[in-house]
Amino acid sequence: MAAEQRRLLEQLMGDQFANLNTSKTADLTLSSPQSCRSYLCGTCPHDLFTNTKQDLGPCPKFHAENLKVEYDALSKSEKENMGFEFDYSRDMQRHIGQCDGRIDAAQRRLEKTPDEIRRTGVLLRTISDLSRTIEAGLLEIRVLGENGSVNLAASEFFKVRTARAAKEQAEIDLKALSDTSGPSGHQKLQVCDVCGAYLSRLDNDRRLADHFYGKMHLGYAQMRRTLHKDNLMSLVREMMIGEEEMEGIAVEVAEEAEEEEDGD
Repeated sequence: MAAEQRRLLEQLMGDQFANLNTSKTADLTLSSPQSCRSYLCGTCPHDLFTNTKQDLGPCPKFHAENLKVEYDALSKSEKENMGFEFDYSRDMQRHIGQCDGRIDAAQRRLEKTPDEIRRTGVLLRTISDLSRTIEAGLLEIRVLGENGSVNLAASEFFKVRTARAAKEQAEIDLKALSDTSGPSGHQKLQVCDVCGAYLSRLDNDRRLADHFYGKMHLGYAQMRRTLHKDNLMSLVREMMIGEEEMEGIAVEVAEEAEEEEDGD
């Protein structure tokens, strides 16, 4: 069961809970299917998120403390032979994969709608066209001024001033659209890449600290660190095995070369 639920039941039932729990786990062994391997190897995900939005409920398997002590006392080779670490990593990968799926979905919800994308494109093209109009107008004014066409130059200057005002307004509209686009809008939301929760860029340090030290964030952070460490250890083991194989091949080649020399 989840750690906090077990503690609550223990407080309510006292010795009755202890006797009930002992009777259920008395016949369990390390290899029993009812034993939670994630609990034996580290921390069961069901214990990480109690009373959070991602509460997984009670673990369907038993968390026997005596078996955890027995497992911790095993040698490294004995643990590898049992293969529990692989099951533990697979369990973490499943939960982290589900979390990553929620992160992707939340990120998509913050993206612009098709209409907002269309309006953004229109404004960008308008700003670009007006910029070219202003540049061409300024060049025309200079040419007309050099030729003494004061009235035409003044008329062109009025057009440039109008284009500048239109460009400034388009830039204001583009900024406003960017600030309010997507469901996040004025709240300036972003998605936490660890636990998938929404964060506001306007949050003060206290609110951000409450999130980063919250139970759900810390739970996923712990799982990601553990899985990353396990993946690194697996990579190191593969590299060590590869080096041993290469050394074995080198020895065999050297022995064959010596045999050929002896034959000659």
